[in-house]
Amino acid sequence: MSEYSYKKGQFQIEGVGADSLAETYGTPLYVYSQSHLIARYKELAGALKSIKPLICYSVKANSNGSIIRTFADEGSGFDIVSGGELYRALKAGADHKKIVFAGVGKTEEEITYALKENILFFTVESEQEAERIANCAKRAKKVGRIAFRINPDVDPRTHRYISTGKKETKFGLDIERTINAYKMASKLPCI
Repeated sequence: MSEYSYKKGQFQIEGVGADSLAETYGTPLYVYSQSHLIARYKELAGALKSIKPLICYSVKANSNGSIIRTFADEGSGFDIVSGGELYRALKAGADHKKIVFAGVGKTEEEITYALKENILFFTVESEQEAERIANCAKRAKKVGRIAFRINPDVDPRTHRYISTGKKETKFGLDIERTINAYKMASKLPCI
């Protein structure tokens, strides 16, 4: 069965008419097909099963607790960019060992919260951020796991406002800095 269909000219979501939903819940109304989300997740996981990746749902895409719970129930990991997203993911049932904290501008409070929740790792944008995580980890008596975000200087040939892989964008370390950044981080306490 398709999650989306038409029956007698009426749009249906998992067999329920959109008009009926609007009548019951009012508008505007956002309706998501749980079956569709699960099917797409399983399709992606199946296509990549030979390399056993951790597929992470980006909480910033939609932080609805039911959607997060749906992906958590399927074994998904989660990509978060704030302490609030960490809270929502954990509250919805996300496995803390499958949470990756990305994004620029993490506060010390958010870093400490994530360390205490023992997330999988932080995606780090700079050497200074690695040092900040190390300092927070030391104070919290925790170990912070990090992975540097590398900017490969590759043109994705997409709209210039969403392109993040070129050298002139602000995200990640350029290739030349990578080895030295990892050497520096390897000497930090609690990393």
